[in-house]
Amino acid sequence: MKPAPVKPNVTIEDLQKLDIRVGTIEAVGDVAGSKKLIKLTVNFGDHTRSILAGMKQERKDPSEIVDRQAPFVVNLTPRRMAGLESQGMLFDLGYEDGVTPVLVVPESAVPNGKRAG
Repeated sequence: MKPAPVKPNVTIEDLQKLDIRVGTIEAVGDVAGSKKLIKLTVNFGDHTRSILAGMKQERKDPSEIVDRQAPFVVNLTPRRMAGLESQGMLFDLGYEDGVTPVLVVPESAVPNGKRAG
């Protein structure tokens, strides 16, 4: 795989606008009528969110990510997809480059809700 070109520079202020937090995936559910989406129930320590992720075709058993921690963008405007509302975005690696995505996971467990940066 040849890496994609580096995107244009952003300022530290642009980066600081993103709220990326670690959450534990507590449940994975099917999204009826969608060929791509699964519904993640994610614990952020002080609250739980439903986040839709387009990984149904990427894993034989999406439930294998239950109890795993991963980073999520939590300050995106909620978006309706397949009739459900997604309250954030999973931060994974690979999708944009056309390879099977993998979770970005903390080196060791951290409290849910901890911010990246």
